[in-house]
Amino acid sequence: MYETILFEIRDGVACLTFNRPDRLNSLTSAMHAEIADALTRAAVAGAARALLLTGAGRGFCAGQDLADRAVAPADDAIDLGASVDQYYNPLIRRLATLDMPVICAVNGVAAGAGANIALACDIVIAARSARFIESFAHIGLIPDSGGTWMLARLIGQARALGLALTGEALSAERAEAWGLIWQCVDDDALAAQAWAVAARLAVGPTLGLAATKHAIRAGWRKSLDEALDDERDLMRRLGRSADYREGVAAFLGKRRPEFTGH
Repeated sequence: MYETILFEIRDGVACLTFNRPDRLNSLTSAMHAEIADALTRAAVAGAARALLLTGAGRGFCAGQDLADRAVAPADDAIDLGASVDQYYNPLIRRLATLDMPVICAVNGVAAGAGANIALACDIVIAARSARFIESFAHIGLIPDSGGTWMLARLIGQARALGLALTGEALSAERAEAWGLIWQCVDDDALAAQAWAVAARLAVGPTLGLAATKHAIRAGWRKSLDEALDDERDLMRRLGRSADYREGVAAFLGKRRPEFTGH
C-alpha cells in the first residue's frame, strides 16, 4: 500500500517504520503524505492503542531530503516556511496530540527534523549507537519541527543552545543522562525493548494514559493552579470510566486487569 513507509497494526500496536534506508529515511513530500495517512488509520477508534515509530536500516531519520526540495537561485527566494507549515508542523502536532502513547525506537542517526520528530514522541528509546544531531546550523537554518521549543524544556537552555549552534552529535548515552530521552539500550535489544513497552501500554487503561500524556504536555504552559484544576476535571471524568472500575476490581480481586480503553 505504501512506498516509503511500512505500516501494520498488531496486538493493538500501530507500527510505523520510515522505509527509505538508502537515504537514511530522509523525508520527502510523498513520505509525509503516507505518514499522515498511516497516522489517520492508527487513530481510527479501536484500531490501535499505542503507536511505535522507528526507521528501517542503519538510521532512524536524517531529516529533510534536500534533493526533494528545490533551492532557489541567489536572486530569488524559496519559502521554507511553507514546507514547514504544510508538512512538519502538522506531523509534530499529531504525534503530540494522538490519544495514545507514542513510542519511538531510534536506531542509528536522528538528524535535523528527524531528531525533533523523535523528541516529539512520548517515550524515546535509543540504541547505544544512535546519535541525535541538530544539523540545521550546518545549512544556515534553525531547528524546526518543534526543536526550538522542546530542546530547552527537556535539557535546559545552555545545552539546547550548545546542540543547536554547533550541530554536534549527541550520543544516546549522553541523551539519556541529560534527560533528553527515556532510555538507551544495547543495539541488539532495541527492537524487543521498544515492542515490549508499546505492547504493555497497548493493553493498559487507554483513557487514563492519553489523559496523562495530554495533562503533562499541557502543564508546560500552565500555572500550578491551572494544572490542579485540570487534574480535578480529569479525575472526575476518568473515575466514571470502565477502565477505572476494572482496575479497582482487579486490584481488590488480586488479578490482572483487562482494560478495554473505555
